[in-house]
Amino acid sequence: MRNAVWQRCALRFAPGSRVLEMNCGTGEDALWLARRGVQVLATDASPAMLKVAQQKLADAAAGGSVRFQRLVWEELDTLEETRFDGALSNFGGLNCVADLRIAARALAQKLRPGGTAILCIMGPLVPWEWIWFLGRGDPRRAFRRLRRSGAFWSGMAIRYPSSAKSVRAFAPEFRVLRLSAVGALLPPPYTEKHLGRYPRIIALLDRVERRFETVWPLPMLADHYLLELERV
Repeated sequence: MRNAVWQRCALRFAPGSRVLEMNCGTGEDALWLARRGVQVLATDASPAMLKVAQQKLADAAAGGSVRFQRLVWEELDTLEETRFDGALSNFGGLNCVADLRIAARALAQKLRPGGTAILCIMGPLVPWEWIWFLGRGDPRRAFRRLRRSGAFWSGMAIRYPSSAKSVRAFAPEFRVLRLSAVGALLPPPYTEKHLGRYPRIIALLDRVERRFETVWPLPMLADHYLLELERV
């Protein structure tokens, strides 16, 4: 699933470009971008995550292209730097944001016109999740994304906006370049312990999903959907 996002980043973020990464986590994406010659400001809400990310890049001798800063989406407007060429938010960081419209306006202030934002967001309709948890007698987890109040994890409210809602939240500052599925045919990561024993099947599902990732209704039925937006 991460490789699917990286394929799109490779096309959108050229070597030498400046990219703002929100919710960088342990730095996997920042490290990958740095190795491609991208200049990254990697941010996260968690000091512990940032510490792990800094160590990871130091060990990989790729830290020269990456700077780190503690920052949450709700405080993005306080970031002094502007005119980034692109932005990346991978694997659900925006699902922790209560007001997408506020986040969109703040991000728009940080990107130059024509800059690209790649946003990987967890969607509400995931047949894989329904089948997986219903098969284990856990309907609460199977349909947790459909609850209006969202789900709660580690004291945070996790919301699951549809792709249409996200597109509306980022307009008119951004226009949609591409919408694709990440994890519609591919099983979600929490199934890896059981389904990882079938690598050939997983590889086949990956190839099919990559070929048809933009075809309706796959983006609407995926564990994550990938929004590629242009700052207008």
